[in-house]
Amino acid sequence: MVLCMRQRCMKIKSICKANFEENVTNKGKRFDRTLNLSMRCSRKDDWTTITSSNVHEIDKKTNCIPLHDARVLYAVAPAMGHNKESHPESNLRVPAIVSALERLELTPKYRGSEVFEVQFLPCSVDDVALVHARDYITGLDKAMSKASDEGLIFIEGSGPTYATGTTFQESLTAAGAGLSLVDKVVAASRTRSNPPIGFALIRPPGHHAVPEGPMGFCVFGNIAVAARYAQHVHGLRRVLIIDFDVHHGNGTCDAFYDDPDIFFLSTHQIGSYPGTGKIEQVGQGNGEGTTLNLPLPGGSGDLAMRYVFDEVIAPSAQRFKPDIILVSAGYDAHMLDPLAGLQFTTATYYMLASSIKQLAVELCGGRCVFFLEGGYNLQSLSNSVADTFCAFLEEPSLASQFDDPAVLYEEPISKVKQAVQKVKQIHSL
Repeated sequence: MVLCMRQRCMKIKSICKANFEENVTNKGKRFDRTLNLSMRCSRKDDWTTITSSNVHEIDKKTNCIPLHDARVLYAVAPAMGHNKESHPESNLRVPAIVSALERLELTPKYRGSEVFEVQFLPCSVDDVALVHARDYITGLDKAMSKASDEGLIFIEGSGPTYATGTTFQESLTAAGAGLSLVDKVVAASRTRSNPPIGFALIRPPGHHAVPEGPMGFCVFGNIAVAARYAQHVHGLRRVLIIDFDVHHGNGTCDAFYDDPDIFFLSTHQIGSYPGTGKIEQVGQGNGEGTTLNLPLPGGSGDLAMRYVFDEVIAPSAQRFKPDIILVSAGYDAHMLDPLAGLQFTTATYYMLASSIKQLAVELCGGRCVFFLEGGYNLQSLSNSVADTFCAFLEEPSLASQFDDPAVLYEEPISKVKQAVQKVKQIHSL
């Protein structure tokens, strides 16, 4: 049932102006160069000016970039060197998404200033240390020489998380993409009532990485680092993290389990990896009540998720009153994904993106950034991310082009409602 997408090279033009123009025709070269530049923005008049970040000096030639018309910002960090043959979390994932965005005319080439690709630098070790133990960070850095010598090593005892000689640097790059998007969205929200929404198209993913180490394909907790960064750098004290990956985001959950200012809400399949995320796990100490886990029965799909959003996600967000919403956007709950057993469709992801965007507008001045997590069928992943962009742009869904209702089966709605009622009772919703 798993479909494969043939990868193809494409030509992408940078839309950056004011002495910052370049044409890159080879996709691999384009991705490598994407790793090398970051922009931290502040607004002045009608132009966004670039300032230095993480002690890196941006070339003074990159003076200014118009962002006042942008509706979607995205950053690309494909980690082309972090790859294992036949592994589901491969370096084909982000290029497949970029190809779909290009094919469906959702890139700056077709959308002008409405859609803007952000360039960025890796984050600093200090940024990562807001969440992860320094012993882990320095140990991973030191392990890169061994990974370079051997080609590939495993960095988690249970085996699924691997590293190559580029993993450390590419993981810093992935996290840096998220921080740059947070900077830009926050800066825009200070001068606009409708700031752009951000999407970090990055890997390795992050929501399984625990404070002490890697786990489940994940190296650094990209969204967790961004949450702490939003608090420390931008003074956004109350952070809502919504995780709709099919697997429980145990690493994010652990990082903030006793924090009353970060509300972590996860929907995931019952019994899926890593076996955490029980409905009774609600946080501890001062953070009791700011963790909400909603395990869904196998076969749950579009009807279930619409019900969950209306009955659980929206009321929880409205009560918490966040200053920013961050989203662990995993696309492995799709009916075509090989690693789980839910029945989300492209239309489900469009609904989630549209609804979460509206929540951000209502509750926190539109400040919202999505972070790519799982999704291992290249076709369903890329199409669903593209439809997420359509939702961000408030354009009609393209789901009818991709979804086949004939392959769906009846959802276990009664079990879903039982789970929803239980979580509402536990959390007094």
